[in-house]
Amino acid sequence: AGTKHRKQNVFDDFQGAAEYLIANHYTNPSKLAIHGASNGGLLVGACLVQRPDLYAVALPAVGVLDMLRYQKFTIGWAWADDYGLSDNKEDFDYLFAYSPLHNITAQKYPATMITTADHDDRVVPAHSFKFAASLQAHQEGKDPILIRIESSAGHGAGSPTSKRIEAGADMLAFMLYNMKEGVIYSPTPQEDN
Repeated sequence: AGTKHRKQNVFDDFQGAAEYLIANHYTNPSKLAIHGASNGGLLVGACLVQRPDLYAVALPAVGVLDMLRYQKFTIGWAWADDYGLSDNKEDFDYLFAYSPLHNITAQKYPATMITTADHDDRVVPAHSFKFAASLQAHQEGKDPILIRIESSAGHGAGSPTSKRIEAGADMLAFMLYNMKEGVIYSPTPQEDN
């Protein structure tokens, strides 16, 4: 239902869920954050680019964001059954139509923190580097577009627990701050001692 030339169905379903939550007053765009990692990072990246109006915060993590070149790096070739290959004309056209990196345009994007790791051998950090640079260059709003690069870490579970906790805390703080949810605790100089 959501592979190869039907991949847009995944993004449409996700956006439809966000629209439902908003239309039925469970939330509103200023209180809706999205997060996903790896293939879920692709989901968040695509939805962020296609419907930035739906979200206050986006947190794509170690995402597959360059759909035209993903197969050129490390294990990427193994995902061809799910995505297709840009070497094939029909696949290229479909991949190009939803590739998060290739569909960034000048507009207002929500606060975004892209996370990656410098030793990720599954989804190379170049996906996140290029995506962050392009989003920053095209951001017409005031919300920040940041990248968090974990050093000496791999793809999600390949990172030490302490690094995953630190990354999670940073993402939660970023989300709450940009949703304007209360004050983020900051110790006074006396408490630092």
